[in-house]
Amino acid sequence: MTDTTIRRYTSERETREEQSDGEEVVCPECEGNLASDAEHGETVCEECGLVVEEDEIDPGPEWRAFDAAEKDEKSRVGAPTTNMMHDKGLSTNIGWQDKDAYGNSLSSRQREKMQRLRTWNERFRTRDSKERNLKQALGEIDRMASALGLPENVRETASVIYRRALDEDLLPGRSIEGVATSALYAAARQADTPRSLDEIAAVSRVEKDEIARTYRYVVRELGLEIQPADPESYVPRFVSDLDLPEEVERRARDLLATAKRQGVHSGKSPVGLAAAAVYAASLLANEKVTQSAVSEVANISEVTIRNRYHELLEAEEEFSAP
Repeated sequence: MTDTTIRRYTSERETREEQSDGEEVVCPECEGNLASDAEHGETVCEECGLVVEEDEIDPGPEWRAFDAAEKDEKSRVGAPTTNMMHDKGLSTNIGWQDKDAYGNSLSSRQREKMQRLRTWNERFRTRDSKERNLKQALGEIDRMASALGLPENVRETASVIYRRALDEDLLPGRSIEGVATSALYAAARQADTPRSLDEIAAVSRVEKDEIARTYRYVVRELGLEIQPADPESYVPRFVSDLDLPEEVERRARDLLATAKRQGVHSGKSPVGLAAAAVYAASLLANEKVTQSAVSEVANISEVTIRNRYHELLEAEEEFSAP
């Protein structure tokens, strides 16, 4: 290809790009589709193979990674923004290690200087009472979610709910811990990974009655759409904690499905029904598990399990009867 031809194609390409203003660019030779060859830094025609542009700038990294851990290790950019931090992760932190860039320990004078810088950095990150409130609440949400084994999406949703409550001025007269616990309880139910009120209260710093009262208030004021908890959503966790086989989980789901068709579940605690279904299913599957063990895992009394599992078995018999 001569220099004159290259200049003509270059001029045509620049003119076409100016005129198209976002329209699809085609080959100047055969009007075929163009494709980018990232390996060679070229734009070529898929039909005739004409190299329309070469020596393109590669905006990607200069390194390669073959798994997620290696990618995180080599990446030099910051983490994405998140609602789980009061500043959405946009500020910087001064590391707690008293070492320089070479890994050498700092002198006593430098350590004192770094400690003062950490103090001032912390003060600058929380400039007003609202940010201090948010920082404390999100820390509580993270602590409770970790204790309950809730996934990251639940923590993110709980943080958003708390931010909305703070923006709509729902906190006056209520404790930060109470609203944060209520937000986490609501987020867990929205994500179909519910935890019982007793489980939430066990890791919270406030009483169960206050959590329930604040939860109803937050849901009503924010207009959150939260469906009643499904007993089946508790079954996998109970089966896993009791180290029971998959057959028990399948039978427990079948028992609960039959109970719904028969209307036995109406007005009953979903946690109690789930625990009773797991116990009844273990009996049907000839798995040795005691009511005490199920009670400890589900945080439900043995009396409730006894009452509910009889009801579930009776509903199953009625449904199966001709």
